[in-house]
Amino acid sequence: MATNNLIAGFAFITIDGTSYAIAGEGTYRISTNKRETLIGQDGVHGYSETPTAGMISWQGRDSGALSITDLNDAVDVTVQLELANGKNVIARNAWRAGDPVEVSSENATFNVVFESADVKEVK
Repeated sequence: MATNNLIAGFAFITIDGTSYAIAGEGTYRISTNKRETLIGQDGVHGYSETPTAGMISWQGRDSGALSITDLNDAVDVTVQLELANGKNVIARNAWRAGDPVEVSSENATFNVVFESADVKEVK
């Protein structure tokens, strides 16, 4: 789908191979380390580093066939976000994070976040 000039716009999401409708913006964070500067009274001492979970999130659309219960209960799943620029972001052994999914009846939309220790970019 990607061309040399197409860098944004289209996005596709799957969970364990099942496609879900994206109504709005998808976002992701690669699994990496968080760095914090360590400052003492006598100056900068260096930094500390701790692991952080990666994340894939999106605003979905609730179709009649979609099970919100299944989304809420999802653990140990593979979530794949395919972007217009040809990049794929894959979260392995992911879980639905944060508050349970809440659906708006006006637009049949919801926001969902999946986190994992293993979120990577794949070209």
